[in-house]
Amino acid sequence: MFARTAAQTQYLALSRLAFLLGLLFMVLPGTSLRAQSTQDTTSQQPASSPDASVTAAPPSNSSDTAQEMNTRDSSTPFSVRVNLVPIRVVVRDAHGHAVANLHQEDFRVLEDRKLQLISHFSVETSPATPQSLSETSSPHPADSEKAPAPLVRPARFVALLFDDVHLPFGELARIRNIADDYVKSSFQPSDRFAVFTISGQSQTDFTDDRAKLHEALLGVQPRPVTAGSATGVGDCPSINYFQADLIVNQNNLQAISVATNDALVCEFNNDQRFLSAAQGVAQGMALHILTTADVQTQYSFQRLKEIVRRMTAVSGQRLIVLMSPGFLIPNREYDLSEVIDNAARSNVMISTLDARGLYTVDPLPDVSAQPTGDPTLAGFHTSYRFQQESRQSDVLWSLADGTGGQRFANSNDLVSGFRGLVSAPDTSYLLGFVPQNLKYDGHFHSLKVELTSKEKYTVQARSGFYAPKRVETPADVAKQEIEEAVLSQEEQHGLPIQLHTQYYKVDATDAKLAILTHVDIGRIRFDKLDGRNKNELTIVAALFDRNGNFVTATEKVLEMRLRDTTLERLSHTGVTVRTSFDVKPGAYLVRLVVRDSQAAQLSAENGVVEIPY
Repeated sequence: MFARTAAQTQYLALSRLAFLLGLLFMVLPGTSLRAQSTQDTTSQQPASSPDASVTAAPPSNSSDTAQEMNTRDSSTPFSVRVNLVPIRVVVRDAHGHAVANLHQEDFRVLEDRKLQLISHFSVETSPATPQSLSETSSPHPADSEKAPAPLVRPARFVALLFDDVHLPFGELARIRNIADDYVKSSFQPSDRFAVFTISGQSQTDFTDDRAKLHEALLGVQPRPVTAGSATGVGDCPSINYFQADLIVNQNNLQAISVATNDALVCEFNNDQRFLSAAQGVAQGMALHILTTADVQTQYSFQRLKEIVRRMTAVSGQRLIVLMSPGFLIPNREYDLSEVIDNAARSNVMISTLDARGLYTVDPLPDVSAQPTGDPTLAGFHTSYRFQQESRQSDVLWSLADGTGGQRFANSNDLVSGFRGLVSAPDTSYLLGFVPQNLKYDGHFHSLKVELTSKEKYTVQARSGFYAPKRVETPADVAKQEIEEAVLSQEEQHGLPIQLHTQYYKVDATDAKLAILTHVDIGRIRFDKLDGRNKNELTIVAALFDRNGNFVTATEKVLEMRLRDTTLERLSHTGVTVRTSFDVKPGAYLVRLVVRDSQAAQLSAENGVVEIPY
């Protein structure tokens, strides 16, 4: 199944292989970045030549210099954990509009009803006109006549997830067509949409190609993942999922008696001599319905986990819109909790739309099904249908509340509901705090965000988080900061760096792309140790495609043990770091993150390069 394979491939590439694929990493101290032409750079040092040498300018002794500066590969894989607890907050007024111009002092965060210190606060706005990004360095002279059109950096990723396992055709087609109309005309150049399904069929990954999205949406239709029916309608006896749970899991005597009498009528012509056999038939049917429906529920949670994991490989706002009638989750509360936990840790919001619209429970069964069972027990069946219809939407509410998403239910205005769920708020706030006296036991902790003002605003935020299961070391904290910065779009300027890109075409199908990082050594703090000036720079260069999907990255550590004379010289010239990739022609988004080990300062820069075909 396409999406499952794509999700697994992206995650494995990001978590296991991304930072083991570095092709070249050169440190060229004493070289003026602006004075270097693309032609000179590529002719002196082909991008395909692996080299991690360190030289001084001018080099007095190469062996001494190697002792002062050295690079090494990072040996630890990319794996995201939570240290600072992030909380995305949307504040709305009485008309449902996002409230802007709030400040850190306007918020209070309570963990398990205890007030916490907000240590991170930022404001995110959706620009009215997306800004295009231009190339950060001149292209190869031979390609200058083929200047590409400006590229808009993807800022928001929306995964449209259709529950084609639980939705009947009529309801699924209605919401599918609403989504198709929206995709045809409404999303912004900085948006990327994907079409996913619970069954894993008829899907397309994140793209801005409306034709691909339209084709995938047209293919969405009901696709059961089990051989048998999970509705029980028309069976003998007729038992729905809710009643089956009462019989098998809760041993409810009333539910057992109703199913037994139904079986006696429809299977044994109401012959009381077969009462015991009728009870066996009822128990067997209940087990069949429960097992079939439980497989579908388990499958739904697994797909949600996969898509949340897929979202961690994109850089920007992350939203899943789940369109479903809901489903019961007996004995699956842990799976629900795990989905919410994973989404919260990965800063993925899940908004939910109850595709049934404004539903009512008919006291009579489906007219298309043959009546079975004891007609005098119709009242019990109506009650079971009503309770199932009511409770199966609980999972939709829990997913939205638990991840800070929005929810839409009990209305037939599905067009407005869908547009409201996929439209990004004009303003949102990102709060963060470091839990105090936190035990590393993996337990759930409730969260509540309040406003200090008395305005009657509605606050939308996640409802809790899960504690890590082990103590975070300083190395863990550093790695987490770098990983979160790579997958973010926020620019940070803690270190004095400059990002430039260069490329040249090898042939019609291959190219070399270089990411150049100039570091102002004179403005970086060093610690003195054994007569040397010590610091380490972790430099991560990551590539994303034009749709914001992760392509590859390299991570290197620059170890500096500089003599005073070398530090003085480099303070005037700086250090230029070159990281090269073998790529195909096309548009690439560049993310550069640099962090030093002494002052724990971090810089993150964005860039773009378009290599013509």
